[in-house]
Amino acid sequence: MWNDLPLTRRESLVGMAALGTSLVWGSETPPRSRIRQENAKPGSRDWLLTNTQVDPKATNRVRGIEGYCSHRSVAAGDTLTFHVSTNPPSAFRLDIYRMGYYGGSGGRRMYQFGPLPGKTYDDPPIGPKRRRECTWPAVAELKIPADWLSGVYLGKLTAESSGLQSYVIFIVRDDRPVDLLFQCSDNTWQAYNRWPQQFSLYDDGKTSWYWGGNVQVGFRRPYGKYFNFGDFPLSSGSGEFLLWEFPFVYWLESHGYEVSYISNTDTHLNAKGLLRAKGFLSVGHDEYWTIEMFRNVSAARDAGVSLGFFSGNAVCGRIVFDETLTHFERVGVFGPPGGTREFQSMKSLRHERPYAHELIGAHSTGVVTGGADWVCQLPEHWLYANTGMKKGDAIPGLIGWEWHGDPAPIPGLEIVASGPTQSAPGKPNGGTYTATVYPGPKGNFVFNASTIWWADGLAEPPGYVRPKVYTEPKGPDPRVQQMTHNVLTRMIRGAKQ
Repeated sequence: MWNDLPLTRRESLVGMAALGTSLVWGSETPPRSRIRQENAKPGSRDWLLTNTQVDPKATNRVRGIEGYCSHRSVAAGDTLTFHVSTNPPSAFRLDIYRMGYYGGSGGRRMYQFGPLPGKTYDDPPIGPKRRRECTWPAVAELKIPADWLSGVYLGKLTAESSGLQSYVIFIVRDDRPVDLLFQCSDNTWQAYNRWPQQFSLYDDGKTSWYWGGNVQVGFRRPYGKYFNFGDFPLSSGSGEFLLWEFPFVYWLESHGYEVSYISNTDTHLNAKGLLRAKGFLSVGHDEYWTIEMFRNVSAARDAGVSLGFFSGNAVCGRIVFDETLTHFERVGVFGPPGGTREFQSMKSLRHERPYAHELIGAHSTGVVTGGADWVCQLPEHWLYANTGMKKGDAIPGLIGWEWHGDPAPIPGLEIVASGPTQSAPGKPNGGTYTATVYPGPKGNFVFNASTIWWADGLAEPPGYVRPKVYTEPKGPDPRVQQMTHNVLTRMIRGAKQ
């Protein structure tokens, strides 16, 4: 089964000189980590795509060169295969990069294949429930070296005849004890993937924004260019990672936080693995979860792991995998009837407990989409330490394009930021977002930022394109950076500091 592989023990932590920071960490020096050692190595901006011509007849793909990986998550010693089609046939190169900070370059080249022979393969037939599953042969394979640190890895594909480029993407996981566990939102990347054209979880053959069941999507196909709004050329082949998650990774690794990376499927399969971290991070657009993911993360919280939902629309759509863990479909909603009232077709899906706000603190609710300023409501809360924020102070545009509201009646839950949402500046749409914090059972806590765009306030890595829909975030802000430090250091050191 995909990802159902034994985890391999990595080498023990190796320290090195800490990178500096102008923000306030507290009374202790930030811990030294393997992340610091890795990011001290020379990086390169060669990972950036420079030629991403999109097919005018299939606006979600770079037909000239596209591919996918055999697995979305691998460990040291596992073998990963790459499956690539070039149209017209062309030799091509494949350069593998680990994504991080690397002195501001954002990536480090780890391996190079090529030139490799490229062939043109037909698009797969439409299968049951509109499934599109490629069976392209492997053109290269890689046994993951033991010294590759856990992280998100991009493979840059370049066709030699045309120079056209796109990505493949995979996650290297490990099992070392860490401070923070970063869960990539790859279920959601795939749910919105319309490759080859109009075949996402939102396409039923009749409408381009379908919200019912009986449609399957799967990982054995390339990622097309992200389509929802805006022009994001770097998304060709990389899902949504570079859009909403990479700025967080870039900032996190620039400060040397000891972090390991996993996929949604790792959360689904490995409940015990979540317990090796002090804090679990959901970042960006983390919409699609299985009931197993919900139960495993809830169990980690109950065992004392702190949770940070630096995300919006999180834990909304309930999905089930097939027996191979390759394909999934939408079967329900992690929310009560009426809690997501904007999408009328969702009435056909099960609305039953557990509800997302019982885990996150708040959850997706009508009107679901919109934008807003982050408005401080509880300045005395530890979240705001060293930010200088006062009640009513605002961070413009930080909330969007989906958010959380309807806070749960959890004992001790506090609303740290809240305000009305709008469909455009000066046009309220009737929504109210709530950012919350509530205590866990063992001195831990759960933080909910209530926005997909939190990472925009942390960093602006190479190639990053700022989103603009409903409202617009304004980029790195020292107050967002300090709040994030406050959350992460409290996770690492415990609530008593």
